[in-house]
Amino acid sequence: MGCLPRKWWVFNGVALLCYLCGTRRNEAKPVDKSMLIPRRSVSDRVLISVGAMGPLGFLPASGTVTVAAVGLPLFWATQGIPLSIYLSALAAFTLASVWIHQRGDAVLGEKDSGILVWDEVVGFMVAVIGVPFSWKIAVVAFFLERALDIFKFPPARWVEDRWPGGWGVVGDDVV
Repeated sequence: MGCLPRKWWVFNGVALLCYLCGTRRNEAKPVDKSMLIPRRSVSDRVLISVGAMGPLGFLPASGTVTVAAVGLPLFWATQGIPLSIYLSALAAFTLASVWIHQRGDAVLGEKDSGILVWDEVVGFMVAVIGVPFSWKIAVVAFFLERALDIFKFPPARWVEDRWPGGWGVVGDDVV
């Protein structure tokens, strides 16, 4: 279970299950309406779960964790495939990411939700287009991409603010 205490894993596991099942906190005495988790349809819960890449989107620093857990192995797995296939798969993954963020943000009621993490993987996979794989290069690319994503150098902020919905959310990571 790593360096986090067992209580943390139990609490967050229960919170994730409650979220995915659509159960409500404080059902017995709903004093504060903001504490209620709204009921969602099964398709919305599946969308959020897929958009979060399972539990990864619910972890602290979810974007960084997701790039480390999904992006780095994906970079390793795609070594040696022709560039045309890589770009085609990346385009499909990017369009899926735009749709997931567009729909998922509407369900969650916020723009660029920290729970939805597909844009982070797309950004990393764009950053390593045509780069030969080695673990040294992968680690450098990981830290460089995370720094660029966090500090949002121009025109990333402009894209995020001006492009609509999922296009802006994914577009700032692609830039």
